[in-house]
Amino acid sequence: SATMKLVLSSRMIKVPDGVTVKTNARRVVVTGPRGELTKDFRHIKISLHVLGKNRVRADMWFGNRKALACVRSLCSHIENMIVGVTQGYAYRMRFAYAHFPINVTITGDSNVVEIRNFLGERRVRKIVAAPGVKVALTSNKDELEVTGNGIEECGQTAALIHQACMVRNKDIRKFLDGIYVSEKGPIGHLKPI
Repeated sequence: SATMKLVLSSRMIKVPDGVTVKTNARRVVVTGPRGELTKDFRHIKISLHVLGKNRVRADMWFGNRKALACVRSLCSHIENMIVGVTQGYAYRMRFAYAHFPINVTITGDSNVVEIRNFLGERRVRKIVAAPGVKVALTSNKDELEVTGNGIEECGQTAALIHQACMVRNKDIRKFLDGIYVSEKGPIGHLKPI
């Protein structure tokens, strides 16, 4: 049987003052006080229109159920970009250890994280942050913060730091050492996890 298709599915995105959104062949550029973010949506068959200064409309013509789901996803991506260039995103991470204190140093242009003494190992773990992401130790003991404009870049960097400190070949219920995300969200509005 033929799948039912909706003739037109539309969604509006509100653009706040001080932010400009430009679209060209499904490449979206969002500019705000914190900088500029670019994203390519050419893999989604959707039409994007900038209406005036403060609205963007996404239209999906004749989409089946799976294609229609892309409309909201794409709008969420653009909304996240708008929050990124106005507020920015932060991931706060805590070090957990039972015996060997995890030693973290940040080198380079605040974008290279070096982790030493994890479970007493001599190996130095090196993580390079995604472009546009800064990592800094906070004033709290055993805590670092990953900040940037792109939510994916910040999340990816936090995930790389977390994955670098995973316990292998031991009972992970007992060996809880590692670096874990404790709070995340727009800067100034972090939510605990």
